[in-house]
Amino acid sequence: MKPNPVKKEQALKIVRALVDKGHQALWAGGCVRDQILGIDPEDYDVATSARPEEVRKIFPRTVAVGQAFGVIEVIGPRQGDGKPILTQVATFRADLSYSDGRHPDAVRFCDPREDALRRDFTINGMFFDPLKNEVIDYVGGQEDLKNQLLRAIGNPQERIQEDALRMLRGARLAARFNLRMDPPTQAAILHRASTLTRVSPERIAEELRKILSHPSRAIGFRLLIDCGLACAVFPRLDKALGDWESKLQLLCELAKDASFPLSFAALATGQTTDEIESLVRELRLSNQEAKLIADLVEKAESLFEPEKMRLCELKKTLALPWIADLLELTRVQLQGNGRSLQPVDYCQACLANWPQSKLAPPPLVTGYDLEDLGLVPGPLFKRILDEIRDLQLDEALSTRDEALSKARQVGTVKSE
Repeated sequence: MKPNPVKKEQALKIVRALVDKGHQALWAGGCVRDQILGIDPEDYDVATSARPEEVRKIFPRTVAVGQAFGVIEVIGPRQGDGKPILTQVATFRADLSYSDGRHPDAVRFCDPREDALRRDFTINGMFFDPLKNEVIDYVGGQEDLKNQLLRAIGNPQERIQEDALRMLRGARLAARFNLRMDPPTQAAILHRASTLTRVSPERIAEELRKILSHPSRAIGFRLLIDCGLACAVFPRLDKALGDWESKLQLLCELAKDASFPLSFAALATGQTTDEIESLVRELRLSNQEAKLIADLVEKAESLFEPEKMRLCELKKTLALPWIADLLELTRVQLQGNGRSLQPVDYCQACLANWPQSKLAPPPLVTGYDLEDLGLVPGPLFKRILDEIRDLQLDEALSTRDEALSKARQVGTVKSE
């Protein structure tokens, strides 16, 4: 992760401004954890004794993203991409009951210690005073990081019951930071894994993206299995496959920078298009993600024997914008089946040796050409254009005149 000194400086200015007005202000949560681990935080959150209305008086540009819960977003200067820096400033609070198993019904403003005790895991429950360069740790987070332990704050059953999404977050954090899961914490997750269905599919998918797009994806998915969460996230996949080990092996073999759709496709190999559509629909993935996942699974096996493919089909496949992901999925599948990687080598050699003019040349004819031939626009157009394009890629046609002659011939035959 690239350091973001501008965000850090903005978070420091916010703390200083709050302290100058007589309030206590600290950095909180993940940014503190990351700093202790020597990782440059992606974002900085500020926790303060100032009430929301006081925060809004101090900072002229704010958004009340959760004022009822004490959360105000301070809008800072614009970055290089033109987007402003957004820093969450939250009043120290204690959460009351969680009737929906996700959000607190109400909050009570409190001191830093009580605020720390309502958070999820000890490694996320620390504060840092940037003005004094001092870690403030009421929950033992520093010791747990030192011992490489992920532990819920307080009673793990209560922490999980309050917010079921913490189960997925726990698996993600343990995998990402190479932590052992505290036995009582893991037992609580196992006990309540089925309650994950109370969380919206969009929030589940958000955590899943973070797990599967990270190099620790296989460790994360192993934790999902061991904690009983894989069946809750993928009920259809579990019933269809039964054995997760082969899928885990594919995740292990994927390149470190594998994308979320590629990792998801590795899990979904062997499924039909309809089964994959059900999986992605239940998780409310974007249409773009859903199509890419389905296409990757569908086309990967076609590259097991590329030499036997019709030339036009091979060229169209190799010209896909996501061919790198497709070849990677093909590679790990072949490797998982104990087969030679020669098909991938063959495809990569084609890509290296074929210029763009051979792989994806401009079409020899267009719809306007068919109109000039006297053909009436309609479904026949696409069939003719597709057939001419395939012949061009097969290198059976090489000139515009040849293509027009073939189009005239095909159009006459198909219209009869």
